Amino acid sequence: MPGHEQGHLPLAGQPVYAISVAAELAGVGVQTLRLYEQHGLISPVRSSGGTRRYSGDDLTRLARITGLAGQGINLAGIARILDLEDTNTALRASNAALTAERDHTPRS
Repeated sequence: MPGHEQGHLPLAGQPVYAISVAAELAGVGVQTLRLYEQHGLISPVRSSGGTRRYSGDDLTRLARITGLAGQGINLAGIARILDLEDTNTALRASNAALTAERDHTPRS
Protein backbone atom coordinates (compact mmCIF):
# COMPACT_ATOMS: atom_id res chain seq x y z
CA MET A 1 0.00 0.00 0.00
CA PRO A 2 1.60 3.33 -1.01
CA GLY A 3 2.71 5.57 1.84
CA HIS A 4 3.01 2.71 4.33
CA GLU A 5 5.87 0.50 5.46
CA GLN A 6 5.41 -3.16 6.24
CA GLY A 7 1.83 -3.12 4.95
CA HIS A 8 0.08 -1.32 7.81
CA LEU A 9 2.53 0.77 9.81
CA PRO A 10 2.77 4.54 9.19
CA LEU A 11 6.00 5.92 7.79
CA ALA A 12 8.54 6.91 10.47
CA GLY A 13 8.10 10.62 9.79
CA GLN A 14 4.33 10.53 9.39
CA PRO A 15 2.62 12.36 12.30
CA VAL A 16 -0.26 10.08 13.27
CA TYR A 17 -0.16 9.56 17.03
CA ALA A 18 -2.25 11.72 19.37
CA ILE A 19 -0.53 12.97 22.52
CA SER A 20 -2.19 10.34 24.73
CA VAL A 21 -1.05 7.52 22.45
CA ALA A 22 2.46 8.95 22.13
CA ALA A 23 2.70 9.30 25.91
CA GLU A 24 1.63 5.70 26.41
CA LEU A 25 4.02 4.40 23.75
CA ALA A 26 6.88 6.45 25.22
CA GLY A 27 6.05 5.42 28.79
CA VAL A 28 5.65 8.98 30.04
CA GLY A 29 2.76 11.20 31.04
CA VAL A 30 0.99 13.67 28.79
CA GLN A 31 2.20 16.54 30.98
CA THR A 32 5.76 15.30 30.56
CA LEU A 33 5.38 15.45 26.78
CA ARG A 34 4.09 19.00 27.08
CA LEU A 35 7.06 19.87 29.30
CA TYR A 36 9.49 18.41 26.75
CA GLU A 37 7.81 20.48 24.06
CA GLN A 38 8.05 23.65 26.19
CA HIS A 39 11.78 23.03 26.55
CA GLY A 40 12.20 22.52 22.81
CA LEU A 41 13.17 18.86 23.12
CA ILE A 42 10.39 17.68 20.82
CA SER A 43 8.30 19.51 18.24
CA PRO A 44 5.23 17.54 17.23
CA VAL A 45 3.32 18.58 14.13
CA ARG A 46 0.09 20.44 14.79
CA SER A 47 -3.05 19.57 12.86
CA SER A 48 -5.14 22.35 11.33
CA GLY A 49 -7.19 22.24 14.55
CA GLY A 50 -4.07 22.61 16.72
CA THR A 51 -3.92 19.00 17.91
CA ARG A 52 -0.42 17.60 18.49
CA ARG A 53 0.48 14.67 16.24
CA TYR A 54 3.57 12.57 16.89
CA SER A 55 5.46 10.42 14.39
CA GLY A 56 7.55 7.30 14.79
CA ASP A 57 10.61 9.56 14.56
CA ASP A 58 9.21 11.61 17.46
CA LEU A 59 8.77 8.41 19.48
CA THR A 60 12.40 7.48 18.79
CA ARG A 61 13.47 10.92 20.00
CA LEU A 62 11.27 10.53 23.09
CA ALA A 63 12.99 7.24 23.87
CA ARG A 64 16.35 9.05 23.68
CA ILE A 65 15.05 11.85 25.94
CA THR A 66 13.67 9.45 28.54
CA GLY A 67 16.90 7.45 28.46
CA LEU A 68 18.97 10.55 29.13
CA ALA A 69 16.56 11.71 31.86
CA GLY A 70 16.83 8.26 33.40
CA GLN A 71 20.58 8.81 33.67
CA GLY A 72 19.91 11.90 35.78
CA ILE A 73 20.60 14.49 33.07
CA ASN A 74 18.51 17.64 33.46
CA LEU A 75 16.40 19.08 30.61
CA ALA A 76 18.96 21.75 29.71
CA GLY A 77 21.65 19.07 29.41
CA ILE A 78 19.34 16.87 27.35
CA ALA A 79 18.60 19.81 25.03
CA ARG A 80 22.34 20.38 24.49
CA ILE A 81 23.03 16.68 23.89
CA LEU A 82 20.18 16.43 21.37
CA ASP A 83 21.37 19.59 19.61
CA LEU A 84 24.89 18.18 19.31
CA GLU A 85 23.55 14.81 18.09
CA ASP A 86 21.33 16.54 15.51
CA THR A 87 24.27 18.64 14.28
CA ASN A 88 26.46 15.55 14.08
CA THR A 89 23.81 13.69 12.07
CA ALA A 90 23.44 16.62 9.66
CA LEU A 91 27.22 16.88 9.23
CA ARG A 92 27.51 13.16 8.53
CA ALA A 93 24.74 13.37 5.91
CA SER A 94 26.40 16.37 4.30
CA ASN A 95 29.76 14.60 4.29
CA ALA A 96 28.21 11.50 2.72
CA ALA A 97 26.54 13.62 0.02
CA LEU A 98 29.80 15.42 -0.76
CA THR A 99 31.69 12.12 -0.87
CA ALA A 100 29.09 10.64 -3.24
CA GLU A 101 29.26 13.75 -5.43
CA ARG A 102 33.06 13.59 -5.49
CA ASP A 103 33.01 9.89 -6.36
CA HIS A 104 30.64 10.52 -9.29
CA THR A 105 32.50 13.53 -10.69
CA PRO A 106 34.61 12.68 -13.75
CA ARG A 107 38.28 13.32 -13.19
CA SER A 108 40.50 14.82 -15.84
